[in-house]
Amino acid sequence: MKTRAFATLTAALLLLVFDPGVKTIVRAQSIPGSIPQGTFRFERPVTTGAPGPYRLAMDVPLLVGAAERASDLRLFDSSDRELPFLLVRPASAMPVWRRGALLAIAPTENDTVKTSGFEADLGDTVNIDRFRVRGLPPGFLKRVTLEGSGDRTRWTLLVPQGTLFDLPDEHLQQLELSFTAGVYRYLRATWDDSNSGKVPLPNSAEARRVVENAASAPLRGAVEFQKRPSEPGRSRYSIRLPGPHLPIVALILDVSADRVLRDAEVTETRLSGLEASPAVLGRATLRRAVINNIAASDLRIPIDTPREPVIDLSIEDNDSPAITLNGVTVEFGELPWIYFDADGGPITARYGGENRQTPRYDLEAVRPTLRIDAVSEAKWGEPRSLTPAPAEARPPQPMPLEGAAIDVNLFRRVRDIPAGDAGLVAVPLDAAVLAESDGPGRSFSDLRIIDAAGRQVPYLIERRNEPLTLDLSLAPATSAVVDTMGGRRSLYRVKLPFTELPGARLVLSTESRVFDRAVQVGIEHAPDRHRRDPWFESLATARWVNADQERAAQPLQLTLNTLDATDLLLIIDEGDNRALPLGPPRLLLPSYRVRFYRPAATPLKLAYGRDDLTAPRYDLALLAPQVLGVAATEVVAGILSPTAAAAPTTKLSSPYLFWGVLSLAVVVLVGFVVRLVRKTN
Repeated sequence: MKTRAFATLTAALLLLVFDPGVKTIVRAQSIPGSIPQGTFRFERPVTTGAPGPYRLAMDVPLLVGAAERASDLRLFDSSDRELPFLLVRPASAMPVWRRGALLAIAPTENDTVKTSGFEADLGDTVNIDRFRVRGLPPGFLKRVTLEGSGDRTRWTLLVPQGTLFDLPDEHLQQLELSFTAGVYRYLRATWDDSNSGKVPLPNSAEARRVVENAASAPLRGAVEFQKRPSEPGRSRYSIRLPGPHLPIVALILDVSADRVLRDAEVTETRLSGLEASPAVLGRATLRRAVINNIAASDLRIPIDTPREPVIDLSIEDNDSPAITLNGVTVEFGELPWIYFDADGGPITARYGGENRQTPRYDLEAVRPTLRIDAVSEAKWGEPRSLTPAPAEARPPQPMPLEGAAIDVNLFRRVRDIPAGDAGLVAVPLDAAVLAESDGPGRSFSDLRIIDAAGRQVPYLIERRNEPLTLDLSLAPATSAVVDTMGGRRSLYRVKLPFTELPGARLVLSTESRVFDRAVQVGIEHAPDRHRRDPWFESLATARWVNADQERAAQPLQLTLNTLDATDLLLIIDEGDNRALPLGPPRLLLPSYRVRFYRPAATPLKLAYGRDDLTAPRYDLALLAPQVLGVAATEVVAGILSPTAAAAPTTKLSSPYLFWGVLSLAVVVLVGFVVRLVRKTN
């Protein structure tokens, strides 16, 4: 009898746990005890109504403040006892579409409004959240209003002003409308014909049924962006995300141009060998067309999940004016629901703890029978910080913050790095570093960061997409070498700030609209031991043409592989035309910076200019994922500090001086020989 009673009790308990009709009866009990608030960084109230099961959507503050996969999230009841919850992912079931019987509605036409449209009867009431049409002739762009009804008497406005289009020439198509899920049988689509012709009845109109545990609309949020320096024909932007390692799957751009057809690329910095360099996250072709004040666009860029809190956007402008970016929205991937059972009292969520594993509760027993779509939705309150925010660039522990000792006085160039709070710092490498160090050709092998005790500070070299831009001066020039070439030419002297700069691009601009010029840039060399006369070394040539009176000329870019002089000679063949007016030239150099952790209150120096060093190898490279996943504070290196190695040396660089000294030595030597011969005789 005892065995039979035990079996009966066990069956009853299993029925209570697994029967979806009685799930609310087995309300999970709060877990005794509490976790100290000090172990969490954030606290937020959760609003519910009556007792029962609830679902809670993940939002941006939770994703940013909590650990990955929300492993540190905890819920607490009014007695501050831990409340069990589940993370329930939406089902991946195939969508089910219900086709409706079509009936045209009477058109309206007056001085202000012209409409037409149709109704679709789904046959019975269905819980739906999406509507689409098929079979309309391509080449249309229409405004549409969508309404829903269960009895064809009372109508609910589902989409007040939607847009449907199919533009094959622009490769743009949108034939679906989404709306808040609801139970409807009839759908009514009303076209706005005020600025466009009528369209016929579609071949079909369908509504998508809401499936069990279906995913909600993607989470989206606006983010900050900043325009960055760039070369002609391209627009570059830096986009600051809410945080690193977020499940972001796409960027959606907002632009104001009526017509857009441009390629876009999204990158972030990732380690490649011993150097951090841009890695592509995603590419897309941006498309937008405006017809009769109605816009059709596809400005979404799918991307891989970024690791960095800052990513870069590059848009190819080609021969069009630079695009104006009004806003950037990030779209998150599919996120799980937070399922819990409320007792009707206040509920508090806390997260942002350290070293926490995802909890596992007895509530797991109801997961196989859980219908998340049938559960009421709870709402988040505003987050409150429980502890002071840590430094944004706090290094992971253990972090190699110092390296081997090195003598700072052996470097020819030493510059101060501004002091500041401890954290991740990025120092851009300016033109002086590019020219006077070993440079990118030798991976900056002589570059070191040195603390006050003479120890090296480990760093990572980061190569950037955007160029380093130098504004140059332009002055009229003369040249005996060029004058022998014949023809009518304009000569200009372009002054460079340093010799031995790495390969770069010289950018020229003009206000003229219609012209055709041959352009050449090079170096005029003085006589040397190989050449008796001055000679001209051509570095780059190009033809610069603009034949459109209505469009400003695109700047000309000349690629210069070597720059071992401080003066460039620019030659423009004017033909029989007046001289082409030129704006100030620019030099586009490769862009680099160094990332490192700056200790607190420690003066540092940036040193370079040695011939006996090889590229450093630091343990910091092993922790690149942590170093690159944190926002860095950018600081600029100061002016040069004097060192013993930087003492000036005299160079006999002039060939005239060399031959003069040699001739004098020969005369003196001949004189000694003559005197010796006379004494001998």
